[in-house]
Amino acid sequence: MKALELVAASTFELVEKPVPQPAENEILVRVKACGICGSDIHGANGSSGRRIPPIIMGHEAAGVVEETGKAVTGLAPGDRITFDSTVFCNECQFCKSGHTNLCDSRQVMGVSCGEFRRHGAYAQYVCVPQHIVHKLPEKVSFDHAAFTEPVSVAIHAVNRASITPGESAVVIGSGLIGLLVVQAAKKAGCKTIVAVDLVAERLDMATKLGATHAMMATDENVAQKIHQLCDGRGADHAFEVVGASAPIGLAIDSVRKGGTCVLVGNVTAEVNFPLQKAVTRELNVLGSCALLSTEIPEALDAIADGSIDVEPLISERISLEQAGEWFGKLESGEINCMKVLVCPEL
Repeated sequence: MKALELVAASTFELVEKPVPQPAENEILVRVKACGICGSDIHGANGSSGRRIPPIIMGHEAAGVVEETGKAVTGLAPGDRITFDSTVFCNECQFCKSGHTNLCDSRQVMGVSCGEFRRHGAYAQYVCVPQHIVHKLPEKVSFDHAAFTEPVSVAIHAVNRASITPGESAVVIGSGLIGLLVVQAAKKAGCKTIVAVDLVAERLDMATKLGATHAMMATDENVAQKIHQLCDGRGADHAFEVVGASAPIGLAIDSVRKGGTCVLVGNVTAEVNFPLQKAVTRELNVLGSCALLSTEIPEALDAIADGSIDVEPLISERISLEQAGEWFGKLESGEINCMKVLVCPEL
């Protein structure tokens, strides 16, 4: 089979590999579409330490069941599927309590680090365990199904906030995940949603997808303006989808007393944190990591019924042969894309 392999920092080769053989509890997937994630771009250049070469990356994928292992039930060749990016054990206490994202033996598709190496879906075929596989609704195309993982990440972040219909939210960062969080917050019942970003075009997209207000992060008195839009008290919830000191500070400043800040961004390992503001205003500060396996059906339903619209977020569809070049473009910032889909059958 053809596969895109990271062979050195920011260096890819289109290689021939044997088609992987599924173990008893695995399925062999013929990949139809796999999104390029921001974590793949950071990983490919070696900055994250999570894509140690050689590795076939890719974890936002959808495809068709090609073959099943002997112990697999409920799935058959030809079934249209997607899968969780997290390979969880189903045995530890976190898995048994439903917190599959915190599994003690957690691995991630398309990731190689000091603890594990698991090849991903920038290839014609990939093997995955049956228990992370989900069948697609009839209405969901393969292109749209490749968004299941990021949509689930956004839904998980919003679920962490426990939104009550009619409440308000500020979403700081209008990249792909931020735009999906805007839609997930709207779906959860937020009446006022303020999007904040540094790029005007992204804010335009945010308003098209459900934000009631949009602000440039460089504007004066952004937090004060957010308070005014939210009954003069501040937003009930803030979602920080960047992962840096300044936007985290803005999230803290934007919420009301007793409000909730959900930290989704994960670019920098350590940040400055306004501890006194969080303590004296008794804020709920929550981390949000990946997704729960139970949130994938919720994501698929939202994609199917259009309550989370992913079509406007598709920037390009490319082949495996083109993917290495596109990684270079995305890393350099030469082009501004939301989501590039790698489609091995192009």
